[in-house]
Amino acid sequence: MTAKYVVGIDLGTTNCVLAFAPLEGDAPQVQLLQVPQLVAASTVDSRQSLPSFLYLAPEHEAGGALDLPWAQGRKFSTGEHARRQGAEMPDRTVVAAKSWLCHSRVDRRAPLLPYNAPSDVGKVSPLTASQRYLEHLAAAWQAEYPDAPLAEQQVVLTVPASFDAAARELTREAALAAGLPASLVLLEEPQAAVYSWLAERGDDWRKELKAGDRVLVCDIGGGTTDLTLVDVAEVDGELALERLAVGDHLLVGGDNMDLALAHQVAGLFAEQGVKLDAWQSVSLWHSCRDAKETLLAPEAPESHSISVLGRGSKLIGGTVSVDVPRAMATELLVGGFFPECTLADRPEKRRVSGFQEIGLPFESDVAITRHLAAFLAAHADDGQGAAYPTHVLFNGGVFKANLLRSLVLEIIGKWAGDAPPAAELPGGRDLDNAVARGAAFYGWTKDHGGVRIRGGVARSYYVGIESAGLAIPGMPRPMRALCVVPFGMEEGTSVDVPSGEIGLVLGEPAHFRFFSSAVRNGDQPGDVLPTIDEEELTETDPLEATLESTADTEDSYVPVRFQSQITELGMFELWCVSTTSDERWKLEFNVREA
Repeated sequence: MTAKYVVGIDLGTTNCVLAFAPLEGDAPQVQLLQVPQLVAASTVDSRQSLPSFLYLAPEHEAGGALDLPWAQGRKFSTGEHARRQGAEMPDRTVVAAKSWLCHSRVDRRAPLLPYNAPSDVGKVSPLTASQRYLEHLAAAWQAEYPDAPLAEQQVVLTVPASFDAAARELTREAALAAGLPASLVLLEEPQAAVYSWLAERGDDWRKELKAGDRVLVCDIGGGTTDLTLVDVAEVDGELALERLAVGDHLLVGGDNMDLALAHQVAGLFAEQGVKLDAWQSVSLWHSCRDAKETLLAPEAPESHSISVLGRGSKLIGGTVSVDVPRAMATELLVGGFFPECTLADRPEKRRVSGFQEIGLPFESDVAITRHLAAFLAAHADDGQGAAYPTHVLFNGGVFKANLLRSLVLEIIGKWAGDAPPAAELPGGRDLDNAVARGAAFYGWTKDHGGVRIRGGVARSYYVGIESAGLAIPGMPRPMRALCVVPFGMEEGTSVDVPSGEIGLVLGEPAHFRFFSSAVRNGDQPGDVLPTIDEEELTETDPLEATLESTADTEDSYVPVRFQSQITELGMFELWCVSTTSDERWKLEFNVREA
């Protein structure tokens, strides 16, 4: 069956959105799918997005109350009802599954969410939670378009630019388990935001950007911050876009702001003699999301009232309320998350304790401006100064506040000195849905032809090679890093990695330590780094293969060299190619190990 639609899916940390466009026609007509979901027990309604929350119901609650038009007798819910249950029963509500999916220090196939939930809760893995959200979107699509199965459409699924190869593999695995097609394409979220802007501007974008311009995509969602630089160049007389750099996966976003405001507001309740319990505190957190958007709006009121349901014997059925001053909220959110800083300032490093809980690696410094300074300085053209942008494209619900967009532009302008200040890209922005819309537009242009952002892979990749030499008791042999994939390697290409022969063990698992870097953009395949610099290289999941030789040999190992491939779908494969025969083996990410 021929695909009728291109479907773009934003699998977000706090919300999921599905956009689509018919493949027929001379121009893409991108629309949003209204997603039916539980909004309360036994109540189904459609929403523009599916909140990325999974509620795991106790046995006595499962059944008809959680039914959907396409699923009966369920023991869980996803979406708005699950988000609301986060206030009622946080120990049974999965949040931030996407952030757990890229957390390499845990087994992401193990049932560990909700994190720290009591033993009577049947936990799920980050992989399963992600699968549940995609299953819901797939079922909602099927209900609306029964003659166009999602598995037969052209699907573009977005991932953070900072996701490494292992996190991408896991995302793809969740998608295939949810019934999405094997031909699905993974697209970086900041690139999708740029495609959304291109779709909105049409041909006018060529008048608004010129060769030599540089666009900073500043994407702050509910749970994460993603930074990307895109350069504008002239190729054969036409303007072209090329992704220059991506930042690290920063676990700081709108949810952190809501929580910070909630702590402050809890103090206002305490001044009235009201001590909030755990249930009310979670409810307050959700209420502060609306308060933040209201108090940071252009013509915001002087204060905003926040209420929570009463819980004491004298308050059952009633509410308790406080007025939150605009000045207090602005000082907290701007001063804490967007403080003025210099280009030389850096995020404060986490103090390392001997004992650490294995939770999500949230940023110890929530000052987004300091993270931005570090990012721009790390990608300076000449190794000095910074990679100053000429334009900024804002994305994510946080930037609905004009105040925050203006602050970021003002701070970048001060860093640039005598250079012209960066300007916000013109046009209206659908900040909540731009990523899904851009993914659908990208899929349409991929099929019909149109402007594309060049860039290839967003990180350089390395395999750890243990040095030969005399063993010293109690001391590991020095580890070097062999570059196997250069930054920007294009989809659909392969490269033979120059190196000496490497012995590969047969008949038992062969284990390779694996690293990536978002800042070493000049390394080429075969380059060897004499030491592992943790400031530049990040260790991710190891590569592993259990190899059996098809040749008639009793050797316990074979000499091999590496060959790297980036598939047309944007996935990374590393092959071991025998230097003595025609045999070759593909190394798989060992994401099962914590």
